[in-house]
Amino acid sequence: MAQLTSARTKSPRRPVRWWRGAVLLLAGVYFVVPLAAAGYFSVDDPKGFSFEAYTGLLGAPGFLDSLWLTLELAVVTVLVLLLLLVPALIAVRLGVPKLRPVIDVLCTLPLVVPPVALTAGLIGVLRWGPDYLTDTPFFQTFVFVQDPDFPLVLVIAYVLMSLPLAYRALDAGLRAVDVRTLVEAARNCGASWPRAVFTVVLPNLRGALLNASFLTLALVLGEFTAASILGYQPFPVWIYSVGNSQAHMSVAVSILSLLITWLLLLLLATVGRERRHKTTTS
Repeated sequence: MAQLTSARTKSPRRPVRWWRGAVLLLAGVYFVVPLAAAGYFSVDDPKGFSFEAYTGLLGAPGFLDSLWLTLELAVVTVLVLLLLLVPALIAVRLGVPKLRPVIDVLCTLPLVVPPVALTAGLIGVLRWGPDYLTDTPFFQTFVFVQDPDFPLVLVIAYVLMSLPLAYRALDAGLRAVDVRTLVEAARNCGASWPRAVFTVVLPNLRGALLNASFLTLALVLGEFTAASILGYQPFPVWIYSVGNSQAHMSVAVSILSLLITWLLLLLLATVGRERRHKTTTS
């Protein structure tokens, strides 16, 4: 009788989810095999294996200049996006929540605009300026944003392209925080509006700010279309141009940039996981 009772109370064995492992295996093969093939090609040499494509990167013409330009553009793009989105989203949540659907549509609109069309629009504006603003002070603005040493026109393009990504990251962070309650509590303690935002709201958005920054950085590191059409040479365009003469080095740089992007996204996921763990334990 005891055996029958124990047999009845014993939980049924769950079916083996073998297909989950198969899906993960296929996904791993899909990503790892091309990367491994590219890595083999970058070190392949008729005389054997050679790591010259990696050791000669620092001395390659234009490598450091293009990489430094891309990092500068990425930093400025991140700053512009955060300065635009953070105050706007906080103000909407505190003052006019009815505008949230409008902000949502405006910030996600660049998703439906191809980079080629966006760049063509920028070119049209840049051509329109000299025709109508030559005798005005605004003409120098068009010259300034096209400076080859630091093309601000690329910052404009990158801001528009990364706007949906940064907006979604910040919006998710704001949805997880009761901004109104935090601000009201800080105001009741005597804090001014700027102090309440900087010392109470922004620390609770640290994860969202990092997510938006890393996603924007990843986009700038890999964006090719706008820079190529506009005639500038940041890091992705340099990779393409060097591939015409040094294919092994081009593949090596592509692998390194891909690994750096993966590491940034892994860091992003780790920071978000630690933050959720701290929130749960507290």
